[in-house]
Amino acid sequence: LHGAKLSSVGPGNVSGFNAAVEPAGIDLAMKLHYLRGVYYFERKAFDGATVQEVKDPMFEWLNRYPVQCGRFRREEASERPYIKCNDCGVRFIEAAAGETLDEWLELNDDDGLMLREKLLFSGQIIGPELTFSPLVYIQLTKFRCGGVAVGLSWAHILGDLFSAIKFMNDWARTASGLRIDQPIFKAQDSANSKLTIEPKKKAFEDPLSIKRVDPVGDNWIYSPSCAMQAVSFEIASAQLSLLRAKLQVKSTFEPISAVIWKCIARIRGRETEPRVVTVFKKSDRDEVGDGSILKNTQRVIVAKSEFSVADSNFRDLVYLLLENYVEERFEIEEAMERSDGLDDFVVYGANLSFVNLEDARLYGFVYNRQIPVRVSYRLDGVGENGAILILPVSGGGDGRSVVAILPENEAVKLKAELKKEGLV
Repeated sequence: LHGAKLSSVGPGNVSGFNAAVEPAGIDLAMKLHYLRGVYYFERKAFDGATVQEVKDPMFEWLNRYPVQCGRFRREEASERPYIKCNDCGVRFIEAAAGETLDEWLELNDDDGLMLREKLLFSGQIIGPELTFSPLVYIQLTKFRCGGVAVGLSWAHILGDLFSAIKFMNDWARTASGLRIDQPIFKAQDSANSKLTIEPKKKAFEDPLSIKRVDPVGDNWIYSPSCAMQAVSFEIASAQLSLLRAKLQVKSTFEPISAVIWKCIARIRGRETEPRVVTVFKKSDRDEVGDGSILKNTQRVIVAKSEFSVADSNFRDLVYLLLENYVEERFEIEEAMERSDGLDDFVVYGANLSFVNLEDARLYGFVYNRQIPVRVSYRLDGVGENGAILILPVSGGGDGRSVVAILPENEAVKLKAELKKEGLV
């Protein structure tokens, strides 16, 4: 890539003097994680549009998202982080690629495309200077053929993957002249956003879904003890149909997760196999539009196996994922509030983690009536146990796209194990 230029785009209107929002405990628990997304478009989507013409509708769009345009501060007494909505804006990056879109996408092998995609979004984090760190980065990369990649870097403390996807889809709606349903921001009373925790006499234990880490201060990222690698692959609808018929279930997420769970157990061996997994799903309640701008509303589910996963059958693992689990969202909130939001945790990768994005409107980012030819999302700051994202495929088919972030020695082996099971 070449010709990179940086600028900022903020709300067209002033948010209001001293408007501020305090993240809830579940938001702060996610502060060491980041979402990175890439939307690929053919030439028609941005054909002939200047950078200024791309930016113009963003001012109206960001009027509805002043929190994402703010910067972090710390309360003087408690040092709890909060967002000051000072209209500093999101960071906007322009870049150019010397290849065509088709040439770029030809590298869709085990990890070639995933590795190069890092060039299409910002890898910046929050910190070490909180007051100057943007919370959102958007990168527009133009290919030689006129195709475009739109990259998103989103601090998870702002909201879950479904919130980030809605944020991007609302940009496309605004650019098309349509209204978006996100409510106009109103300053919140930060004291009302905290979870009240009654003191307990017995010792408090952290929930299984999180891992306490050494304090990171104002440098908000977790550095795992081993090198992590992202790999992607697709599972065809025919293979999924056979798997569902074999396990006699209608869902797709749980069977895929069960197969990958067992494969990783075989890779790690019985002594270190993952007996506990964490599952992230969209909330059953539609909480968008409730006046809350920070929206980590995802369900956090923990399933635990009392038997060897490597020696188990898939049906038993599917049962654990579908029926025999516990919800831990409230316990995560509780753990954070006991330190007034100051402790540092890893959530994705604290256990082997599965993220269900089957219902995510990944291809709802329709720009100039053009649907992306490919959408990719991944997570940064994942712990050593790894994370698996299961996404819809382009074209609305019944297949699934899988993104696995694992220790690099396991990432290569996973696909070989899945081939043995006939999934890839």
